[in-house]
Order: sequence, then structure tokens, then C-alpha cells
Amino acid sequence: MKKMYMVLSLLLVFVMAAAGCSTKSNLEGGAKTAEPKKEGGAASGKATIGLSISTLNNPFFVTLKEGAEKAAKEAGAELVVVDAQNDTSKQISGIEDLIQKKVNVILINPTDSVAVITAVEAANKANIPVITIDRAANGGQVVSHIASDNVKGGQMAGDFILKAIGGKGNLVELQGIAGTSAARDRGKGFHNAVDGKDGVKVVASQPADFDRAKGLSVMENILQGNKDIAAVFAHNDEMALGALQAIQASGKNIVVVGFDATDDAVKAVNDGKMAATVAQKPAAIGDMAVKTAVKVSKGEKVEASIPVDLELITKK
Repeated sequence: MKKMYMVLSLLLVFVMAAAGCSTKSNLEGGAKTAEPKKEGGAASGKATIGLSISTLNNPFFVTLKEGAEKAAKEAGAELVVVDAQNDTSKQISGIEDLIQKKVNVILINPTDSVAVITAVEAANKANIPVITIDRAANGGQVVSHIASDNVKGGQMAGDFILKAIGGKGNLVELQGIAGTSAARDRGKGFHNAVDGKDGVKVVASQPADFDRAKGLSVMENILQGNKDIAAVFAHNDEMALGALQAIQASGKNIVVVGFDATDDAVKAVNDGKMAATVAQKPAAIGDMAVKTAVKVSKGEKVEASIPVDLELITKK
């Protein structure tokens, strides 16, 4: 009997020990699965990238977005797109939303290079890396800027115009949105080419905000006050196409050069209606932006400035 009691006691100790081990194992396993998921791509190892785009009411930026979406899909990354609709306050609000979502990297195509600074600084404070695309930010910490050389592109347009008009004539410049680096740099390149040239004068330089309808109305007003115009340089194709409508309605023959090489502009060039357009490569900019963002999300070093090639498109 005493022997049986000892055996039972040993069995009881063994069972309790086994139960204790099982409980400890279950608690440890539960602690792992109960850990709160990290926001964004950190939990699954997949990068979550925010893209704040100035407007999707412009074919150039639609193509840029599509290039970014394709690259994100190929990289297995998630792309969250917010459209600022050319409204600075909407852009800042959209970037704040991306910060709240705790995305890994934010790509910003600024509506205004100065006004966007507060949003860039907010992302900096949240330790979310920022990459600017096509247009730069004038402040805050940006790990990389991906864009065409807009100064070079403006100069290409100006040089082409001088040759097209034989080095003589009155010129018109349709400017993009004031405060954007693209408008500033394209204008700078254009003036580098044409200013100080004998026989050439810029008789009007007015903003039309990268918009086709505004390009039309601004050009109509310019034509009323200036009867002798040889050429027009527009900071983007949408304004160039609007100006072209006004020129065609006036019956005048004026050289028109745009910037971006959107599908409508390239068709107008090949149809002999526009003289040329400076080709940016928006799909390539979007693609490069996402690939760079993925590298940044992995802690890899990237170049502070990544240029995308330009090309002057003329009639084939």
C-alpha cells in the first residue's frame, strides 16, 4: 500500500510538471501572436508607399501614376494614392492622412513647392522618409528628388524656337503654377536661351496654371493686345494645346512649343499643328520613384537627385 502511494505521488508530480510546461508554452506562443501588428508594410515585410499627386486632371500625372502603380505591383508593394486636385490645402490634408496610415515612404509631387514644406516637415517628425517627384519642395528633409532637368528642357524649347523663327520675332511665354519648381525652372531655361538675343523679344509672359482652358483664355487676351507674335512657349502641353485653339481661331500662323509630350500634344506635333514638345517620361518618373521608395524602405542608400532623360519631339 505504501509502495502504491509512492507511485501515485510520483505520477501526480509528473502530471503537474507536464501541465506547467504546457501552460508556459501556450503563454509564450500567445504572446507572439497577440503582439499588435505594425502599421503599413512593416508587419508583412511589404512596403506601403504613399503617393501624393498634384492632380489627376492632367494626362501627364495620370501616366506618372500608372508608371508608379506598375512598379509597385512588380515590387510587391502597396501604393496608396491621394489626389490633391491642384489644391494646396487638400495636398497637405492628404499627406497628413498618409502619415496617420503610417506608410513606409511618402512620394510627393507638390502643388506648391513652398506651401508643401509644412507637410514634408510633418512626415520628417513622424520619421517617414519623403521623396519628391517632378517638382521639388523648398524645405524639409527629402531623401531624394526624381525629375527631369526642367532648366535644360526649357532651354531646349527656347533654342528650337530661335531656330524655327530664324532668330527674329516676338515671343509669348505661358507660365505654369506660380511657386512650382517646374514652372520656375522651365522658365529659367527658356529665358537663358532667348534673353539678350538681337531681334527677339518676349512681349508677354503670363501664368495659365498648367491648364488647357486657361491656356486658351490667356492666349486669346494676349492675341488681342499683340498682333505680331512669332512663337509661343508653354510650360506644359495642356497650356500649349489651349493656346493652339486660340491661335487657330485667330487664323494666325504661330510656332507653338509645349512641354511633357502627352499623347494629345504628340499627335498635334505629328499633324503639323504644334511645332514641338519637350518629352519628359512620366511613366519612367513614376517607375523610378517607386523603385527608389522600396530601396529607402529597406534602409538602402539612394542618390539625392535622380535625373530622368528629356527629348525634343518634332514632326516625324
